[in-house]
Amino acid sequence: MKVDLAEAAALLNLEAMLLDEQDWDGWLALYEENAEFWMPAWKSETEPTADPMKELSMIYYASRSGLEDRVQRIRSGRSVASTPLRRTAHMVGNVILMPDDGSGLASVKSSFNVHVYDTRAKTQHVFFGRTTHRLARRKEGLGIRAKKVILANDCIPTMLDIYCV
Repeated sequence: MKVDLAEAAALLNLEAMLLDEQDWDGWLALYEENAEFWMPAWKSETEPTADPMKELSMIYYASRSGLEDRVQRIRSGRSVASTPLRRTAHMVGNVILMPDDGSGLASVKSSFNVHVYDTRAKTQHVFFGRTTHRLARRKEGLGIRAKKVILANDCIPTMLDIYCV
């Protein structure tokens, strides 16, 4: 699939801004119905887990409906992990397009850091790592078919949620 770097980077930056603005409907709309969202755990100091069906993951949703359920819990105010909701500032960088693999999807890699502020505890933390997005062409532009997050600093102070990465 033909995607240029500017178009891919714009989508990743839009996703980051929608999360920071807590625009859950806009964020969900970026994801295809069959989109996978996966943040593997670390198997060792140098190797993340490789299969979300057989190994531990920090976050795994096999489709957008799982993300929709998570957003509903965040919105409800009944999610202990997200009440009160943390403030975030996402930074996306080092965006590169990977060579076409013939799958019909564009593969885009990037680095990220997310500053997270907990208003209740008056503490802050930075999560950082790298992502691989698999993008599909839609009538209205690009959509996310898969997002894999490799969290480099997986010593999590209190909580971690979809909007923290």
